[in-house]
Amino acid sequence: MLNQLSEKKEKKVEYVELIYDLIFVYIIGRNNSLLHNITNGFIDPISFCAYVLCTLAVIQIWNFSTYYINIYGRHSVREHIFLFLNMFMLYFMGEGMRTDWQGYHTMYHIAWALILINIGVQYIFELRIHKRSPNKKQVIRMMLILFFEALLVCAAVAEYNFTRTSWLSFAAIIFGMCSVLFLGQKSSSSFVDFPHLSERAMLYVVFTFGEMVIAVSNYFKNEVTLNNLYFAGMVFLIVVGLFLSYGLFYDHIIDRETNTNGLLYMLMHIFIIFSLNNITNSLEFMRDEKINLMPKILLLISSFIMFYVFLFAMGSYAKLKCQLNIKFFLPIVCIGCLFVALMFIFRENMYVNIAVSVAFVFSVTAIIFRFGKKNDTSEEISKQHLL
Repeated sequence: MLNQLSEKKEKKVEYVELIYDLIFVYIIGRNNSLLHNITNGFIDPISFCAYVLCTLAVIQIWNFSTYYINIYGRHSVREHIFLFLNMFMLYFMGEGMRTDWQGYHTMYHIAWALILINIGVQYIFELRIHKRSPNKKQVIRMMLILFFEALLVCAAVAEYNFTRTSWLSFAAIIFGMCSVLFLGQKSSSSFVDFPHLSERAMLYVVFTFGEMVIAVSNYFKNEVTLNNLYFAGMVFLIVVGLFLSYGLFYDHIIDRETNTNGLLYMLMHIFIIFSLNNITNSLEFMRDEKINLMPKILLLISSFIMFYVFLFAMGSYAKLKCQLNIKFFLPIVCIGCLFVALMFIFRENMYVNIAVSVAFVFSVTAIIFRFGKKNDTSEEISKQHLL
């Protein structure tokens, strides 16, 4: 058994996977248009709910696709055809993400359901291959999850047409998340290539940061002024600081050789990417006078907190020498409380608020860097003693 594990080759990220991921960059940009419906000084509540729904739905689709490719991907012609079909249907989902999204509700949900069915059909093919394999039960579970979620999505079309509500859409997403968590308790880790899975998740996060950098250009819509330069520079520093936080965690703390099914790791990335999208939008709102002060401050603070909560939750996949402890969390909690307090104290001064955000992000990044470097050094010393 040990020989088989040692001989197992790490799955490499292929070009077709990167092309598939790029479509999600387009979707991220389109999704933000849902937040342009402003009512009474903030985003229209129904449009905000649509934004949350669409963001989670798209990231969940990416998770389902990535997980299938990680375990069963062979880069065959059939697999590529299914992948490109999903890309094509994602365009229809992207077209449904606009300020008048109500008129595209049916098209969006049909495309969403077809993508889930598309991935589910691929598990049917795998079921034929794994008839006598220990992995058969996992194949059946994933197939049933995908088909049942697709059924809920289809039912949401009828619900919206009759009641103008989308509770079943949210139910579909919650069902998918809860089912994956339940499946994670039962599925074996021996079939999952965690280095490949973690690399794919990292690349999607990188693409999300790319979208954040593009958002900075909005500060130069009219002209280049000192005011615009200040805000653009500060936003860029926030993006860099967040990127470094994730990168340091990925490079120095996460044990990419750990034996795990990776389902919880992927679920955490749904909320990491969602929080990054929210940070992008809240930074754009900072200088928008049409939006009330308190809602945009709350959105920015809650988005930062969500990002770091799920980033640190990835500590459950940390190297043995890098287990997060009270010495790591205590200064971060103190800095976080100070950040929240200062944001409310200076809530009417956006110049100070954005500077406080930069200081907060880089303070946390410095703690992660120091923690990772210290434990990397101790690990190297341990290896030298063993030699």
